[in-house]
Amino acid sequence: MFRRLLIANRGEIAIRVMRTAREMGIACVAVYSEADREALHVRMADEAYVLGPAAPSQSYLNIDRVLEVAHQSGADAVHPGYGFLAENATFARRVVEAGLGWIGPHADAIDAMGDKLRARRAMQTAKVPFVPGGTEPVESVADAREAAKRYGLPLALKASGGGGGKGLKVAQTLAEIDSAFSTAKREAEAYFKNGTLYAERYLENPKHVELQILADKHGTVLHVGERDCSLQRRHQKLWEEAPAQIPAGVREGMREAGIRAASAIRYDSAGTIEFLVSGDAFYFLEMNTRIQVEHTVSEMISGLDLIREQIRAAAGEPLDFAQKDLQLRGAAIEVRVNAEDPAQSFRPAPGEVTAYREPGGLGVRVDSAAYPGLHISPDYDSLIAKLVVWAPTRGEAIARLRRAIDEFVVEGVPTTLPILRALCDEPQVIDASYGTATLERFAVEWTQRRKQPRGGATLGVTSAGAPLAKRRADGAFDVEVNDKLYRVRFPGGAGGAQSLPRAPRVGRRERVQGATSGNDVVSPMHGVVVEMSVAAGDEIAEGQVVAVIEAMKMMNEVRAHRAGSVAAIHAAAGATVEANAPLVTIA
Repeated sequence: MFRRLLIANRGEIAIRVMRTAREMGIACVAVYSEADREALHVRMADEAYVLGPAAPSQSYLNIDRVLEVAHQSGADAVHPGYGFLAENATFARRVVEAGLGWIGPHADAIDAMGDKLRARRAMQTAKVPFVPGGTEPVESVADAREAAKRYGLPLALKASGGGGGKGLKVAQTLAEIDSAFSTAKREAEAYFKNGTLYAERYLENPKHVELQILADKHGTVLHVGERDCSLQRRHQKLWEEAPAQIPAGVREGMREAGIRAASAIRYDSAGTIEFLVSGDAFYFLEMNTRIQVEHTVSEMISGLDLIREQIRAAAGEPLDFAQKDLQLRGAAIEVRVNAEDPAQSFRPAPGEVTAYREPGGLGVRVDSAAYPGLHISPDYDSLIAKLVVWAPTRGEAIARLRRAIDEFVVEGVPTTLPILRALCDEPQVIDASYGTATLERFAVEWTQRRKQPRGGATLGVTSAGAPLAKRRADGAFDVEVNDKLYRVRFPGGAGGAQSLPRAPRVGRRERVQGATSGNDVVSPMHGVVVEMSVAAGDEIAEGQVVAVIEAMKMMNEVRAHRAGSVAAIHAAAGATVEANAPLVTIA
């Protein structure tokens, strides 16, 4: 077994790996960027080494520096977590060539599944059904139009080298093909350094169901049940649960196909095979050759520690149980508490967490690296915490989740907690009939409801004739009226959380700020300008893309609110802009 483990990641997943390693008697080495000096995973490690500046390309994605630290620290194995280098076959090979243990599948398996076109061909050979579409690259708009004719509309154009919703654009009509192709290609090149796209029929509202795989180096491949990950915004998950509520025949077929697919590439670690389920049919989507964010719900219903099994498999130890020994019990739900404003189309919201208190009690688990005073950097994703609940039945699990969300306190930045709480009462969630399109539709309706004026009784005053009010740390007020405590917040106004000063940002990028007018197209968020799509003097239409802003690992198209001519350009590619900064002035 390994003695010293370098965890090539940050945040909650670094802590998650660290906890299991400690239980196994393995010392832990953390790495961090200059922006993460005060991060919790750094404080908790036995040793910690700086990698470089905040930008992932200069820190967490710097293979040479990570391996240098591994050598310097005396580590004998590397765990990549998820994201960053977790599915990088080159990194896996270099770790092994350096004489270190690689906590993940062999590099050939990563190669086989890392490229989606190769994966589709592999599934074709293994007789695993996949979504109707091509197995060859879509190299031009003309190719995309031909694919639309062949497979029908709506059409999904997807990055062959990516995942997680990045490099994925959907054309509902032929008129949208050009924009979908150029945006998907741009994202694919930006995120994965690989602009290769492929096309498949876009299923309107299927279930996104994934199978947890566990395998060792001795040929044993097992499954640990399914998870329903359909509640997504921007093709990224927000709510995951196990087991998935799907027909029994689909469940059995998916489990058999998943084990067949993993066996075909000699898989030898923890991994996930993702499927789309539509009625009684299921289709292979992709395989993630790593531990996933939502592995927690599979652990809760199985009693397994999947990180422990990953480490044991990497050390050459066989799985010490058979498929028949695995008993899946109860129901588990994970929700992602992100620094995003769901009332503003899930706009990323970097800043400082001013107050933080986790829920507790029976069947409640929180995986997080947050604390009061944490600065959420725009350089990384928006995850603050993963709230996970388990109960004997799904209904009880939803009730427990309601209670836990009500206890969860995160102040200083907008979070997804309010919409997650509302989802607990949504009929389609309660009866599990939701699909991949449900959340974004629900978010629009939920936002509209919140904007409507609410009626209600007029509050009285104290016996002394005036309410007693005390300002809270988040800018809201505690008010006692007739001896009863009320908590009052002014959304977006004086005293509200939106008026808190923005925490200082790390980095030296150019910033663009300024007043806005009704003629300005403004940035909806803090971020980096990836592309200015118009030039001074251009005639533009209402709804036309004028810029692309990258914020917290998401690409965001900014569109004109009205037609006109471009009178002025206020930002350039590579600049950092603040929320509400003008990008373009329309005459």
